[in-house]
Amino acid sequence: MRKGRCITVGCNLLLSWTLLFAGTSAVCAQDAKQIVQKAVDEELVAGRNDHSLWRYRDEEKDKNDSVFLVVETAHGDVKRLIERAGRPISDAEANAETQRIRSFIHSASQLRKQQRDSVQDEKNAEDLLQLLPKAFLWTKGSEAGDLVTLHFKPDPDFDPPDMKSKALAAMTGELVIDRRDHRIRTIKGRLSDDVNFGWGLLGKLRKGGTFDVERREIAPGLWQIVETHVHINGRALFFKSIGQQQDEIQTEFTRVPDSTTLEEAVTMLKPSQTELAGNIGHDSGR
Repeated sequence: MRKGRCITVGCNLLLSWTLLFAGTSAVCAQDAKQIVQKAVDEELVAGRNDHSLWRYRDEEKDKNDSVFLVVETAHGDVKRLIERAGRPISDAEANAETQRIRSFIHSASQLRKQQRDSVQDEKNAEDLLQLLPKAFLWTKGSEAGDLVTLHFKPDPDFDPPDMKSKALAAMTGELVIDRRDHRIRTIKGRLSDDVNFGWGLLGKLRKGGTFDVERREIAPGLWQIVETHVHINGRALFFKSIGQQQDEIQTEFTRVPDSTTLEEAVTMLKPSQTELAGNIGHDSGR
């Protein structure tokens, strides 16, 4: 997700005022871009150095309102469905989940696929993160304590290198940075125009689509995404739907040992009575 912002002004009799304002605006824009670049640099370094593993609760807000427990390991992530539509799953569903999980952790092909997908997701995220200072025009907004809000809009001079960056570069929105550690806390964006791929023949994302990602420091120096909201619609070749609809909330992060095996992860997926009741305080760990 990447974006930016900049403003220019012009006048006549108040030329001296205009030049002063334009100069100040340029300085502010440069300052905003430097803040973004510093945050990007810190995020890239932190991402490459963070090998922590976690157990957490994952709520997917969709027609089923599914709740999972997830345990990360160096060999793959294991997840278990514990609730659907506000109710604990039935005994039959729990047994089916146990069989599914057992099949997964003993399937070399499924584990390899998950790891390939994870590596690709991380690469995509890193590629797009590096575009943040380049793809947008930035302006500095409000400051509150350690938090600074920056606004972004598409830079008309930016030439997107691929389709995913083309979609990103059409966004306008805001970025909130924790200046204490130069980490990205939230980023929100909205498609300001339709995005066409191959002159609209290969696909199209519709204007107005939004995304909202929130991150929190869940342990000293360790940040995780805690909320993801994506609502982007469109069409692709042969009129298939493209885009994404996602509302996901992650809470109750507990660090697990780096040596955790897949078998040990399975035992960690047994929900407590509190988790089954869905009474976990969702502000915990944020």
